[in-house]
Amino acid sequence: MVNSQHQQLVLLSGLSGAGKSVALKALEDLGFYCLDNLPAPLLPQAVSMLDLDGYPKIAIGIDARSAHNLATFPDHLAALMDLGLDVRMLFLEANNEVLVKRYSESRRSHPLSLGELTVSESVVVEREMLENIREMSHVIDTSGLSAAQLRTWVREFIATDRAKLMLIFESFGFKHGLPLDADFVFDARCLPNPFYDPALRSLTGMDQPVADFLMRQASVGNYLTHILGFLERWLPEFERDQRSYVTVAIGCTGGQHRSVYLAEELRRHFSRNRQVLVRHREQHQRS
Repeated sequence: MVNSQHQQLVLLSGLSGAGKSVALKALEDLGFYCLDNLPAPLLPQAVSMLDLDGYPKIAIGIDARSAHNLATFPDHLAALMDLGLDVRMLFLEANNEVLVKRYSESRRSHPLSLGELTVSESVVVEREMLENIREMSHVIDTSGLSAAQLRTWVREFIATDRAKLMLIFESFGFKHGLPLDADFVFDARCLPNPFYDPALRSLTGMDQPVADFLMRQASVGNYLTHILGFLERWLPEFERDQRSYVTVAIGCTGGQHRSVYLAEELRRHFSRNRQVLVRHREQHQRS
């Protein structure tokens, strides 16, 4: 019998090369007992056994290497949910170009290639195989993330309250590519750009001089008001649909000024009565 009042279970999946090993190590550092590549039919049995052995925090990796068991995964997940466990599903992905580059640099073969498929072809096949699991999970796009940044995002994910809808604001730079994990994308490139002021160029949207510059622009205030109105109108619909996470991405050219400022302003507004996280995707590139 599983002690559902205390046991926390993280099901970690994602594309090969997207950072699952880094995420599992981060979970291990948080006190989770970690298992990788466990066949779906063994999930309930493994969880019950580890609970009896006194492990209240468990993380299990599910990936395409267990392809023949993926079809039954929803049934086994439903069985775990019926027990009342704190079950969280996390899915890591990256764009195809980044995944191919990572495999090229590591000189490893893709687990689905079997000597017959190229890495590019294997990535496409794997993405299709795991799509159903992705749809059930909180998604993190690791395309432009450092290992340290991914570890931070995993820790933040674990710290959230699963019972409440998590609202995530993510700033990014269009020149570094669109984030794959966004439910909504707002383009702030139409707004005045602090980059063209030499005194502001090296700063970010979290610095007060940049915030002061943007607050003086009527168009910035209007843009922020429209985003707020849109989200206030539609977030209740996501809650009624029992969504656990909504990721709102705000992009500007480089992901340093306008998008960061807007993400922080949205955080300030919604954190009054909602569970909110903010992620600045490009900020690690400054260090």
